[in-house]
Amino acid sequence: MKTRTRTGTRGLALVCVLTLSVAGCAAGTRPVDPAPVDSAQRPLPAGTEIDPRLDAGGSTDDSCDPTASLAPDSSIPSGSTMAEIQERGHLVAGVDQNTFLFGFSDPETGRLNGFDIDMVREIARALFGDPEAVRFRAISSAQRIEALRNGEVDVVARTFSVTCERLGDINFSSVYYVAGQRVLVGADSTVRELSDLGGKRVCAAKDSTSLRNIAAAEPRPVPVAVNDWSDCLVLLQQGQVAAVSTDDTILAGLRAQDRTGTKIVGDRFTDEYYGIGIPKDNEDMVRFVNSVLADVRGGAWQDSYDRWLREDLGPASPPEPEYR
Repeated sequence: MKTRTRTGTRGLALVCVLTLSVAGCAAGTRPVDPAPVDSAQRPLPAGTEIDPRLDAGGSTDDSCDPTASLAPDSSIPSGSTMAEIQERGHLVAGVDQNTFLFGFSDPETGRLNGFDIDMVREIARALFGDPEAVRFRAISSAQRIEALRNGEVDVVARTFSVTCERLGDINFSSVYYVAGQRVLVGADSTVRELSDLGGKRVCAAKDSTSLRNIAAAEPRPVPVAVNDWSDCLVLLQQGQVAAVSTDDTILAGLRAQDRTGTKIVGDRFTDEYYGIGIPKDNEDMVRFVNSVLADVRGGAWQDSYDRWLREDLGPASPPEPEYR
């Protein structure tokens, strides 16, 4: 098992490698010390926006049970989605490459690693007997649904919360992880929870459920949208936002890259049910992936969790699946 370096110049170098789209950073050096947030009204970097599409109330569709998926089936009949993937010779998976611990590119080897990446490799193992028989396609949060609807990928594993609204466009596997939204701030910040951030800039990824939750908070923060979560870390380090708010899993990866300069505050104020996204019409693939996840819960899930997440998030067990 490869040991993950968590602190020191290598950790800082990782921040630099993952965030070149937002701000320059010399490898092995710490980003500029943040200015006081109240006075940091500099223009935001290119690719970043104060999201104009969110109304103050947010929106929630609770018309279904988002945690209930289709019953598992491990068979691969002729003509099925799985048989077509096997004929192609590899799985195509939409993933993240910028979220430390869940989906990230190791700057030394270029290899994708993380908890979500391990889940994808288990699907490839079930299809081909080879966990490496997969082509990863790096996509942003905003690209997840379109990549599935357009047939660009077979699956998406990218800290993808199952919601009733999203189930109108795509399908999801059973829930393989339950996270919850919290807040990441600078180490010297007096902020204790999201309600302390009214009128302050708070960063989240574009088209994420986290961004909507920020917009729905009272008193209302100013939601700042970026392409990747690592971009939020750079904005926080440079004092251009007061906080980052998203799932505790993602925040743990950000904090692992800057342990002395950041802290996670407040209790969970949402439950986020992660599922693997699958095109709407491919119900056979949903059932097959659910059979893989049923096997993964028996051992590989725990191995991956202990490797990537246990140190930052404490002990945990896989969630029990719900089927409809």
